[in-house]
Amino acid sequence: MSQDSITLLWGSGSCPCWRVMIALEEKNLQGYDHKLLSFDQKEHKSQQVLDLNPRGQLPTFKHGVNVVNESYGACFYLENQFKSQGTKLIPDSAAEQALMYQRMFEGLTLYEKLNSVIYYNWFVPEAERHESALKRNREVLDTELQLWEGYLLKLGSGSGSYLAGSFFSLADVLVFPTVATLFRFGLPAGRFPQLSQYYAALKERPSIRASWPPHWLDNPQGQDTLKDF
Repeated sequence: MSQDSITLLWGSGSCPCWRVMIALEEKNLQGYDHKLLSFDQKEHKSQQVLDLNPRGQLPTFKHGVNVVNESYGACFYLENQFKSQGTKLIPDSAAEQALMYQRMFEGLTLYEKLNSVIYYNWFVPEAERHESALKRNREVLDTELQLWEGYLLKLGSGSGSYLAGSFFSLADVLVFPTVATLFRFGLPAGRFPQLSQYYAALKERPSIRASWPPHWLDNPQGQDTLKDF
């Protein structure tokens, strides 16, 4: 199957959607069929989405007759189907692969901890909200961020390292959108210099610039939810 048979339904600012879009760019799969849907207008619950993704979530990804709606799965799929095209996203050596896989799946924990803070009021009904719970969520996120600071410091991010070493890999494809969201919501760069340096370097990568969330471009200011971390 060719890249012409790729379809992506996506939402702006969604980390899972952005992961797939970066992977598509890295594999030189520009020009695929895609449609931007509105979360605010509940378009992710439309019949068009539900026909492919019964959970009513984005991204919804299809290649020919093959549907992969989980972002990690879609990125693995793209790398495997287009191995000889674009950037090689999975290294050859066992040691490099081990670190890449470790950081990739730890990235899911970072994403979960971030969401528990920035979307606390969205996930938790008003009657069930407690300042102590939100404070605890913020403390857990802070601990998680310190771990990532340590990972990058050990690698030596100042010398241009990526999450799994000196090469851009699936770990970066899958985790960078979460890092970008942290800074979008006001994470102080001075307190997290390694993450800040990593973010500043990768945001200029062509695949990331090409897939930058449209509404972030329209409103570069972002939010200040994490400014006092």
